Amino acid sequence: MLKMLDGWVCAFLLVLYCSVEVIDASAGDADPRYRVCITQCQETGCVAQRCFPNCKFSSDGEFIDRPWYMQQEPLYLQWKKWDCQSDCRYYCMLDREKERESHNLGPVKYHGKWPFRRIYGMQEPASVAFSALNLAMHFHGWVSFFILIYYKLPLKDGKKAYYEYAGLWHMYGLLSLNSWFWSAVFHSRDVDITEKLDYSSAVVLLGYSLILAILRTFSIRDEATRVMVAAPLIAFVTTHVMMEYDSLRSDGHGTTFHVGSLGWC
Repeated sequence: MLKMLDGWVCAFLLVLYCSVEVIDASAGDADPRYRVCITQCQETGCVAQRCFPNCKFSSDGEFIDRPWYMQQEPLYLQWKKWDCQSDCRYYCMLDREKERESHNLGPVKYHGKWPFRRIYGMQEPASVAFSALNLAMHFHGWVSFFILIYYKLPLKDGKKAYYEYAGLWHMYGLLSLNSWFWSAVFHSRDVDITEKLDYSSAVVLLGYSLILAILRTFSIRDEATRVMVAAPLIAFVTTHVMMEYDSLRSDGHGTTFHVGSLGWC
């Protein structure tokens, strides 16, 4: 049994390794005109006739830019504002897309994203809406499962659920809620900290989904065997999250990770 499980785990890790792809900058932000616009904006604080008060310069003319969440104002006020780099990228993107449209050219991605217009301060309102719907459906599924286990089915000794995988499914529900919450936040506001939280939450959910699938498929009930199955996968996920955080520090590169999740059964 253990040899068969080791074979499945090794096969999955091999497939997972092959699914990780390092990509360069998108076509939009590799455009020379877009890059010139960004450089000029950071030097002058303006894009065409638009000037941004959040583009600040020191007394010697050096450009100063701090992320919106590191400003002195409270977080709930800063959330609706944008830092200089974000405004420069956004308006340079809009101007460049107008030029492309005038030449009958289709839209291209900028920094891995399509050129959406902001709505109520949200960068990708459609993605935010779909993430929020996924969050709502997972919350409904988790609550329904909780009610079924603890209120509709008999309990063991009056406290514990008879279904021995109940605790594992509760953890899956919480991790799913956490993942979709940060997905909605990330698509609403793409900054370094929200990107890290979104990616790491998705990777953790994927890793836990695999562990849960193995335990449930092979009906593994022994605690020692469960630890043996989960330990290498937890180590792999932890290492990947740490590497993901390091990769996000460099500009122009990122890691695409195709995340799937299990449905409520």
